[in-house]
Amino acid sequence: MRDDPMFWVAAIACLVVAGILLWGIGSFGAGADPKKANKIMQYRIIAQLVAVLLVVGFVWLRSRGAN
Repeated sequence: MRDDPMFWVAAIACLVVAGILLWGIGSFGAGADPKKANKIMQYRIIAQLVAVLLVVGFVWLRSRGAN
């Protein structure tokens, strides 16, 4: 599984989501402008959608026997 580039793409996408989440939480904690914090969370939702699609795609490809 670690040899599969799709695995690494999905893993990096998950890390990007975690990074955006931490950025957003930090913005809320620092008292940033609510509009800016809301925009950061919108970025997180988009990144999360991409990450979920990549993970589902990876699982689907692996279940079909693709390497």
